[in-house]
Amino acid sequence: MCGITGYIGEKEAAPVLLQALKRMEYRGYDSAGISTIYKDNVTIKKDIGRIDSINEKIELGKAEGKIGVAHTRWATHGGVTKENAHPHLSCKQKVVMVHNGIIENYRQLFKELSDNHEIKSETDSEVIAHLIEEEYDKEKNPLKTLQNVSKKLDGSFALVVIFSDKKDEIYGVRKYAPLIVGIGEQENFISSDIVSFIDYTDNVIFLEDKEIVKVTSNSIEIVNFDGDKISRDKTHVAWEAADVSKEEFSHHTIKEIHEQSSTVQNALNQDDEEFEEFVNKLTSGKNIFITGSGSSFHIALIFRKMLTKFVDSPVQAFLSSESEEYIESMNDNAILIPISQSGETADLLEVIRNVKDKGVTVLSIYNTVGSSLSRVSDFSLNLNCGPEIGVAATKSFTSQLAIVYKIIFKLGNVKDGNEKIIELSNKIKDILSKEKTLQEIIELINESNDVYFLGRAIHHPIALEGALKLKELAYIHAEGMAAGEIKHGTLALVEEGTPAIIINPKDESYNDTINNATEMKARGAKIIGISSEDNEVYDYWIEIPKVENMLYPLIELVPLQLLAYYTAIRRKNNPDYPRNLAKSVTVK
Repeated sequence: MCGITGYIGEKEAAPVLLQALKRMEYRGYDSAGISTIYKDNVTIKKDIGRIDSINEKIELGKAEGKIGVAHTRWATHGGVTKENAHPHLSCKQKVVMVHNGIIENYRQLFKELSDNHEIKSETDSEVIAHLIEEEYDKEKNPLKTLQNVSKKLDGSFALVVIFSDKKDEIYGVRKYAPLIVGIGEQENFISSDIVSFIDYTDNVIFLEDKEIVKVTSNSIEIVNFDGDKISRDKTHVAWEAADVSKEEFSHHTIKEIHEQSSTVQNALNQDDEEFEEFVNKLTSGKNIFITGSGSSFHIALIFRKMLTKFVDSPVQAFLSSESEEYIESMNDNAILIPISQSGETADLLEVIRNVKDKGVTVLSIYNTVGSSLSRVSDFSLNLNCGPEIGVAATKSFTSQLAIVYKIIFKLGNVKDGNEKIIELSNKIKDILSKEKTLQEIIELINESNDVYFLGRAIHHPIALEGALKLKELAYIHAEGMAAGEIKHGTLALVEEGTPAIIINPKDESYNDTINNATEMKARGAKIIGISSEDNEVYDYWIEIPKVENMLYPLIELVPLQLLAYYTAIRRKNNPDYPRNLAKSVTVK
């Protein structure tokens, strides 16, 4: 959720940090700030609101100094106030710090520190700055200080820290929260997100859990919490600044929706040997568990439905946040398949930590190179769809689905599987070309308080995903459900004009779903059919191409994404930055 970053180098730090904050806006935040050190002065500029409005008020980019830290905050402990915004400064102004994560024992630490320190905010984070200062007064050594402090903190945290008497050094600390070093020319970066510094460098070092890094403008030193030195090679990330620009589009979200015709093809570009090994390991388990959060959980449901037809092992899909009963069932014969766009979802990573010692094999599907998920997995497949800036999953969802198809085609010995997906990606272009025909439906949805999405069998998870997109972007109550369940409560809510979006291509579920739509219509619902064939029950028909039955999810979702996006625009919402939401949920 929160974005943290730091810079040291030959440039003025504040403009670089301001640009980094703007790059990280997509993560979701309610306040932001920058701190720099120049000569003997520590400057902190922070406030609540959007970065542009904060900058207009207090000129974030004009703090002096060639070293600094910055932060976009998502409130967890303490309200949305200027005092609670980061960076935080210690009492004697020796330590400036930004934090991503949650400190579980901060109340105890607060009590221990409150007699000797003036703590001004309600956050768990500020406590860390004072604790670092207290230890630094004893140790006089930043690395040793941070080792001691890290062992006293319970919970998850990534820290970027500067000391006012060490103007040539900046420090990062990682435990269960992402932190990356960007390697430049006579300048270096520390950040929770590669996109924050992608304009300057695409060479990075990924910190592992329980590591501390000391960074100068031309050196990097890594130690673990016990002080042991760590050697790690840099990684080149194949992203460019253009990958995170909107180009000619109004928003990142619509750009990424349009990119899907190519990104689903990119997902197929897997190393043959690694892919073979992934699939072989998948079929070796006696029990298979698939997990994810949000949109990735909907992919997990689709994957489970398909996979049960090709493996003899029991297959279960579960929400990462509801993992307890499933973890108990896992043993050294189990396969766990975590699915994630960011690779940093806190609930998902905790599942893996809880099963690693049980000998469970982890086969992951993710998008972000070097993410925590990619490094804790035994085998993994990358989506190759580039950075997804829009908060709502669009191209990452269809790329995940393309990889699921690739796996299923392999298990089913389908020789032309890739060709089928490539052909399908061209049909996505056809659907996108008809986006202007949706206006009447968008007006109907815009005027509604409730929208229902219905689908059967493999279309049920797409109904869930369509409802999620409308909630995320348009802020309209939407419910995705199995079509056969409408008589168990939902029909009581249907009123004259209630939109019901029926995901209903001409397959084996078609007739039963038409019957459900007819029941909804008899109670006054307006039926919006997403189908390869028109039907008299539909008040509105969104046509999708006729394809093989199992392939429909990949194309039937696209019009749902468009409906959510354009309804958001109609309601004057910013679809890139939905209120109260963050791109990557890195705290529980």
